[in-house]
Amino acid sequence: MNITRTAAEDTIKGPADWFTGDVYIDMVKATQAPSRIGAAAVHFTPGARTAWHTHPVGQTILVTEGVGLCQREGGPVELIRPGDSVYFEPDENHWHGAAPNRFMVHIAMQEADDSGEGGRAVVWGEHVTDEQYAATPAG
Repeated sequence: MNITRTAAEDTIKGPADWFTGDVYIDMVKATQAPSRIGAAAVHFTPGARTAWHTHPVGQTILVTEGVGLCQREGGPVELIRPGDSVYFEPDENHWHGAAPNRFMVHIAMQEADDSGEGGRAVVWGEHVTDEQYAATPAG
């Protein structure tokens, strides 16, 4: 058994290469061999969002607070609320973030693949444009 105390890790600001707007990340579980799963609580300020990205083994997000938006490439922008979970298929290009006038927090859970030391859990792409973000949500 291994207990990781929550005070062991500081909140970090999401890197500008990965996010538009102000985003803060609290690690829930760092990937630790032999397990390949990692999880983080991601706090989005209104209008903040990820860049387009994929996960080689997929990703699940669970909304815990606020109102958010998400979209897979080629699909509609979807509205997400507390209690909603979204599963993105392996290598499915997508983004997620807060609604324009709401904060949003989700737990992001993803598994690293077998490549390299510790594997790879995410591949970052281009930033979501303001036009893509402003598309009318389907939900």
